[in-house]
Amino acid sequence: MNRHGGFGFTDCVVIIVLVSVASFSISSLATADLGNERTLAIVKPDGVSGMYTSSVKKIILESGFAIQRELTVHLDEDSVRRFYAEHSTKSFFPSLVKYMTSGPVLIMVLEKTNAIADWRALIGPTDASKAKVTHPDSIRAMCGQDLERNCVHGSDSLDSAAREISFFFY
Repeated sequence: MNRHGGFGFTDCVVIIVLVSVASFSISSLATADLGNERTLAIVKPDGVSGMYTSSVKKIILESGFAIQRELTVHLDEDSVRRFYAEHSTKSFFPSLVKYMTSGPVLIMVLEKTNAIADWRALIGPTDASKAKVTHPDSIRAMCGQDLERNCVHGSDSLDSAAREISFFFY
């Protein structure tokens, strides 16, 4: 502020730079250098308890993804409710919360060109029982059981990826 109580040129430049940095930080959660994208991947409790984490990570790396961050955690009910808030009015929500709190999960930030679509293609259809028929080489066919216990999660858009990555890591 200047001596008259207003903002001077220097103050405005600092404010613009801070706003630009803040905007860049939020929007860059799902995008990276060289045109790469980032997406959130979760190996759910059935995948962790079924000892599929090593297999899933091997598939991820062999498919050209870089694992930028990872965290193994046992989610509490409040975290699951907030993370899956968009599903809170659906009939399956209580069972989703129970399932996601039933054991530890492995949460990863994956990066590569076209990461979101490529990860979703790799994991296959949401219903693992259908994936076993229509996408037998998918991760859900390998380790999922059904529509609910489907072993893995993947962001479905750049906006979702940014929100989900920031939920766990930033």
